[in-house]
Amino acid sequence: MTKLSVNINKIATLRNARGGDYPNVVQVAKDVQLFGAQGVTIHPRPDERHIRYQDAYDLKSVVTTEYNIEGNPIQKFMDMVLTIKPTQVTLVPDSVDAITSNAGWDTIKHKDFLMEVISDFKRNNIRTSIFVDPVINQIEGAAKTGTDRIELYTEEFAKQFALGNMTAIKPYVACAEKAHELGLGVNAGHDLSLDNIQFFKQNVPHLAEVSIGHALIAEAIYIGLQPTVEAYLKLLK
Repeated sequence: MTKLSVNINKIATLRNARGGDYPNVVQVAKDVQLFGAQGVTIHPRPDERHIRYQDAYDLKSVVTTEYNIEGNPIQKFMDMVLTIKPTQVTLVPDSVDAITSNAGWDTIKHKDFLMEVISDFKRNNIRTSIFVDPVINQIEGAAKTGTDRIELYTEEFAKQFALGNMTAIKPYVACAEKAHELGLGVNAGHDLSLDNIQFFKQNVPHLAEVSIGHALIAEAIYIGLQPTVEAYLKLLK
């Protein structure tokens, strides 16, 4: 079964809108695990516009499944991850002004930098994953950095799937096969939803984990958080 890691950034966005502590991200992390999610993901950004760095520390003691922290490895992020020691760190090359993640790493151009960052995390027994576009040479480049996994950036798949273009899955299938061949675990995330997750899961081999936040929280507005988590788990079996 592919594991579901629930990204709770949007819960923090809602909390921050009123300046208080409701909804409480720690409680939501507890709840999604109780509902069956096999992991919790957060993606703190330097401006702390949703998840705050303090949230990352507060969540450490309550995430009893897999704790995945995503982000651009600036020094503040590095220091936080090395202190918390989550299950997994996912390296994402977002620019400071990006609304959301919008590209994977150029693993060839940034090979030396990624190798240095990844070696620091692996010395501390933190599993590493690199956010990458579904391009074969980027998967090959990722393998040379020493990372444990790659996370396939799935926005283009989701966009094309919504338009009825089923062939958009092909590069993801090829990249997952190449990653497995090179000894890398395969994760995926970005714009995956209840509409497209089953098709993606059925077609992409070796899929270890998906990280889903925006769609899952939006869907939960209509059907509730527990039924939404349970629906994803059913489709990922």
